[in-house]
Amino acid sequence: MRALRMQFKEEMLRKRYEEEIGSLAEEKSRQEAEEHSTLMAWNDAENLRLRKIRELRVQKEVEEAELKRKEAAILRQQELENHIKEREREILQLQEEAKNFITLENLDQRIEEALDNPKNYNFAIDKEGRVVKQTVLQ
Repeated sequence: MRALRMQFKEEMLRKRYEEEIGSLAEEKSRQEAEEHSTLMAWNDAENLRLRKIRELRVQKEVEEAELKRKEAAILRQQELENHIKEREREILQLQEEAKNFITLENLDQRIEEALDNPKNYNFAIDKEGRVVKQTVLQ
């Protein structure tokens, strides 16, 4: 009888322990579920905050890229205008120089000017800056 009582007592204690453990496990599970839902809500809020920051950053980058593109276009336009102005100056200079070209119309006039104003390039300059002319042997 004593063995049966001991076994019965042992089973009762085991059931009570399992019930206590079960209720503790149930309580722990409920607490973990609450903590999980709290952390998930915090995670969702953090994700939303970071998404807004990211969207602002991306929008700012797009605006900066657009501004850089416009500035580059303006710079290219200015460079093109400067290039055109420089070419126009070169053309005007060449047109001015072309006035001095010898043509068939002014050939006789240029020959007469050359004969009337002879130039001699046969001279040298010494170290002191004096002009030394070549002596012509006759």
